[in-house]
Amino acid sequence: MTAPCQGYPADLEHKLTLKDGTVVRIRPIRPDDAPRLQDLHSRLSHDTAYQRFFAIVKRLPPDWARVLATVDYHRRLALVVEAHGEADPELIAVGRYDAIDEKDTVEVAFVVQDSWQNRGLGTILFDEILRAAAGRSYRRFRAYVLADNRRMLDLITRFTQVESRKTEQAVTEIVFTLSDERR
Repeated sequence: MTAPCQGYPADLEHKLTLKDGTVVRIRPIRPDDAPRLQDLHSRLSHDTAYQRFFAIVKRLPPDWARVLATVDYHRRLALVVEAHGEADPELIAVGRYDAIDEKDTVEVAFVVQDSWQNRGLGTILFDEILRAAAGRSYRRFRAYVLADNRRMLDLITRFTQVESRKTEQAVTEIVFTLSDERR
């Protein structure tokens, strides 16, 4: 493990127990995670990768991975989830937010490796990234979701207060805040 970066929020590191009892670790991303992001991307199905990037990206380019792994932990933050394998822990999910040019608003996105879906990890990661953003004074969230990605749209509407929702060219833009019980 590499030494934490300047401003690294160690308070966001902890273990999670999934619905099936599996224990995984969540932590903020570090720049040295770039190759592991590429590895995670290579394990995503075409459908899962398409739902995340809205394009067929067979291989995550190294420069994209570096940009995605380099954050300032305030305006840009990503949380990764690690599963302990035989060797080094592997990344199995990543959730992120990026501040946009609207006051108190961030764009959020996340992806969970296919073999780790349906265990409650997406819901937990979604909640963790929203809470991390709220802890940094962001109150509104924006997500762009493919209109046929029912699971993601249902997750957002189930656990947040939707302020607006519009669909154009098969992409739904949804703006939301934390629901009262999650604040």
